[in-house]
Amino acid sequence: MEMEYILLESSSPQKVCHSQTQTDVLKPLLGGGVSGGGGTLRKRRRVLSKDGRSNVRIEHVSGRSALYMRDLWTTFLDMQWRYKFFLFTATFAGTWFLFGVLWYLVALVHGDLLEFNPPSNHTPCVMQMQTLTGAFLFSLESQTTIGYGFRCITEECPAAVILLIVQLVITMLMEIFITGTFLAKVARPKKRGETVKFSQHAVVSTHEGRPCLMIRVANMRKSLLLGCQVTGKLLQTSLTKEGETVRLDQRNVPFQVDTSSDSPFLILPLTFYHLIDDTSPLRAWAAKGGGWTDPELADFELLVIMSATIEPTSATCQVRTSYLPDEILWGYEFPPVVSLSPSGKYVADFAFFDKVAKTKTTPVFKPSSPQHGYQSNGGGTVPDVSDPDKIRLEQSYRERGEERGRALSVRISNV
Repeated sequence: MEMEYILLESSSPQKVCHSQTQTDVLKPLLGGGVSGGGGTLRKRRRVLSKDGRSNVRIEHVSGRSALYMRDLWTTFLDMQWRYKFFLFTATFAGTWFLFGVLWYLVALVHGDLLEFNPPSNHTPCVMQMQTLTGAFLFSLESQTTIGYGFRCITEECPAAVILLIVQLVITMLMEIFITGTFLAKVARPKKRGETVKFSQHAVVSTHEGRPCLMIRVANMRKSLLLGCQVTGKLLQTSLTKEGETVRLDQRNVPFQVDTSSDSPFLILPLTFYHLIDDTSPLRAWAAKGGGWTDPELADFELLVIMSATIEPTSATCQVRTSYLPDEILWGYEFPPVVSLSPSGKYVADFAFFDKVAKTKTTPVFKPSSPQHGYQSNGGGTVPDVSDPDKIRLEQSYRERGEERGRALSVRISNV
């Protein structure tokens, strides 16, 4: 049966989220909808960009510069490369000139300069250093241990010996720090995270008779990621029972692969899915068929975070992305990306990675029973957590029933 694949392109989101500065609590937090003649126009705001960068601007922090200076290591690591190269060059050139001036003052005090016309039997502190330029070159040669053999220090001046020791100790510590920050910045796990790819869109389709939100994740290197854990955070405005409006309220959105939430083996592109049931924070949105055109239901952002250990370095890596309501497609599914080549090798075709296909049947979410709790901005309810023992008992019964019904089920949609 031939399926029709659809490739959707998303427009670039805005880079800064101004939701924290809104004063009108009735105003949508993450995005607003304006109805027009041809449809609904959406103004996008993101807390997290698609490539995982934070769009939250920090303002009015007293003593921020002092705080950054106390943690120089992190400050240097977070610095952009162009500023880092400039600071690297300026630091070395500045120390060469600074100690060159000090060497010039030593020669000035000892009477080694040309304007003093020293006698032929005069022993200078530094041989062949009679000008400021010569002092700068001697400082550079000493700090970089070039040693041309033309200029050298003598035993005539104890102050010159002490100055040489101080220069070498200070500049050696400075070189160790700067070289360490360069190596740490190059070897950061953040670069490894750039080779982990999330699907541009999330989809909602029926899996084993229940609607599931699905995302696709792929590791584009042959080196493995160990202990992969994918979690989700739903950011939205919530209203508590006391009438308090909580902005950017975070709700857990668990993801799993197949019938287990244990660490997956990410050697092939995998589909992670979140079961939309009565405990899901997306139930109010799903109850209306994923109606992201509703400005109240569509006021949320789904953050997806994957944590793993890099096999070659054993460093911890975290990769992030986000999905707005209009990037979650209701009634679509991911086509297979893994096939078997004529030579018997498995091939992952990334030409189909971001494509989606319309499902045969539209998923339908039906709440099993009404819940009590506080209201979210989408009109859904959140379970009352005042009795955790009762909730834990109900969850255990629910999980036992699910295990009996799907003990032998295996998800094969990836292949």
